[in-house]
Amino acid sequence: MPTDNSKKPNGKRRTSLKDLARELGVSIATVSRALRSSPEIGKEMQERVKELAKLKNYRPNPFAQSLRKEAPKILGVVVPHLETHYYSAVLSGIEAEAAKSGYSVISANSHEDFEAEARALDNFVSMHVEGVIACLAQTTTDYHHFEEVADMGIPLVFFGRTCLPERFSSVKANGDEAAQQATQHLIDTGSKRIAFVGGPNHLDMVRRRKHGYLEALRENRLPILREMVACGKIDYQWALEATTELLKREDRPDAILAFNDIITFAAFTAIKQMKLRIPEDVALIGFTDDVHAAYVTPQLSAIVDQSHLMGERACKMLMKNIAGDQTIYHEIVPQKVIIRETSAKIK
Repeated sequence: MPTDNSKKPNGKRRTSLKDLARELGVSIATVSRALRSSPEIGKEMQERVKELAKLKNYRPNPFAQSLRKEAPKILGVVVPHLETHYYSAVLSGIEAEAAKSGYSVISANSHEDFEAEARALDNFVSMHVEGVIACLAQTTTDYHHFEEVADMGIPLVFFGRTCLPERFSSVKANGDEAAQQATQHLIDTGSKRIAFVGGPNHLDMVRRRKHGYLEALRENRLPILREMVACGKIDYQWALEATTELLKREDRPDAILAFNDIITFAAFTAIKQMKLRIPEDVALIGFTDDVHAAYVTPQLSAIVDQSHLMGERACKMLMKNIAGDQTIYHEIVPQKVIIRETSAKIK
């Protein structure tokens, strides 16, 4: 039977930094710095933390301290959906680039949840990572936890879904241009009522891709119809229901541009469930990975990220920051539009 190393011999659980942070309503990083009498923490907060630590009989973990003295070179990476091909490929690129400089990578899955994302950052700080690479969870609209990490002097780079461009370096795709190109392809091959199914409007990635879609409609003088734009959650069930509602309309769309892999395959399923033909009744093109797009019938036309390269570029940026370069970099990694069987009504 496994033993719980966090418990003392008398059976009581050892007080941790996380326990102190939870009771005080502050981050693990704040507690750690206060216990070290860091000048970054006010005297009042230092006293509160030390008083609670004494009351709770907090003792630093000597094993963890000895590990820190060995100074392992670790990077933290937080992503919304580690199980998807896109994020695993980005992580693979990060790991490959990090290894060149002798770094190991620890990854955390936010599951598209703000609180989980914030906890992951706290954990990275307590592990003394030397830098962080992040992609925002779809529920994140407050960025203070990222700013706090940066204020501690820990370099941070975003990829994909980004924020605070005036403060943080980022690597992202040319989603606006790719969406415009994909929409233009749908128009050129016979589609006239094109819907966009996307995620939350506050995400910069959603805004960029929707902008490209709208630009293509404007350039071709096609009507921009609010009812043809469905933006809500990055969630399979939501996307399935949203697409089904679009397809039930009397003036249903004859083509769909889908925001990402989850929404693309939900839209594909909804069209099939409605007994409609792809692309004759409803054409479809989506942002997704190239591997799975080729596995379905008909084969999906897809807008594909160079995700491994994106991971490499994000890690290179972070390495520059770790080395002392304070420049804020913004890099675009182009996407590729791959036309297969689901998007062209005319040949």
